[in-house]
Amino acid sequence: MESLGKTSEWVTRPLIEVATLQRGYDLPIQDRTGGLHPIFAANGTVGFHGSSKCKGPGVVTGRSGTIGKVHFVKTDFWPLNTSLYVKNFHGNDPRWVYYMLQSFGLESYSQGAGVPTLNRNLVHGEPVKVPPLPEQRRIAAILDQAETLRTQRRTALALLDTLTQSIFLDMFGDPQSNPKGWKTQALTEFFQFRTGKLDSNAATQDGAYPFFTCSREDFRIDTYAFDCEALLLAGNNANADYSVKHYRGKFNAYQRTYVLTLADAANSYVYARVVLEMKLQELKRESKGSSTKYLTLGLMDRLKLPVPAPALQQTFATRIAAIEALKSTHRAALAQLDALFASLQHRAFSGTL
Repeated sequence: MESLGKTSEWVTRPLIEVATLQRGYDLPIQDRTGGLHPIFAANGTVGFHGSSKCKGPGVVTGRSGTIGKVHFVKTDFWPLNTSLYVKNFHGNDPRWVYYMLQSFGLESYSQGAGVPTLNRNLVHGEPVKVPPLPEQRRIAAILDQAETLRTQRRTALALLDTLTQSIFLDMFGDPQSNPKGWKTQALTEFFQFRTGKLDSNAATQDGAYPFFTCSREDFRIDTYAFDCEALLLAGNNANADYSVKHYRGKFNAYQRTYVLTLADAANSYVYARVVLEMKLQELKRESKGSSTKYLTLGLMDRLKLPVPAPALQQTFATRIAAIEALKSTHRAALAQLDALFASLQHRAFSGTL
């Protein structure tokens, strides 16, 4: 399908003449009053304030820390000094500019060995192909439709995640207060504990087996040390943001990753994963260490899990399996929509949409 707009009418201009970027403004946390105006940092909104620095609609991206994410703002807003905002759209459609900057690859222009920084002077001179305004609006409308479909799928996945917790609370109650009076066991009674033996850098690209570390990201490795069903609990994390993963089969693990197997095989791994995830905030409060946080066996021996009847745990697992099947369907559809969006975006900015 050829573009409805003639590419011969497109012009090439430096970015500074298409969307001039400007560094944001300081606003210390103690000075933020709340209110109607969103505050934007490099990674998105971080609060609200009673006044704004910029009129909406606007476009914001990261200057320091997170580079490459682009945010569209409908209302007046306050961009922080870790961000860059579009100071001047030069008559271009703001939604088109938003999608154009998404496709620009801003992260490739970052500098700094520690905290990456985007110097706007590095990108202001880069050439941009600019279609006429009606074509910009047509492109933005098509990409808006595709983005709406992606947002709907993400929302559905988030609701399904909430449904899992709702079912848990309905069946078992809050595991912190244990209102239904289930018997309790320490984590070290409910689970058998082992740890991996490897350094985190032992991962190999395209390895044959999963390699579980304290990161939420999954890695691969060429050798396995475990062949079982287990929960994988991160034993340390800089922000005490511990993760729990459930896996069955052959795998390997980092030396600070706990490999948890059920002490009583009648219990359910599905129940165990959810109740442990709901205990993570307590783990976060109790974790030790001033920089990288870590979980000790002594600490986990003091944490109690409610233990309902195994038959009730299995009923819960059956219900969650149905939810997981729905989530798999939504993830597959979202992956297809992501691929479609990427294709549309490429065609949009090459003049073939």
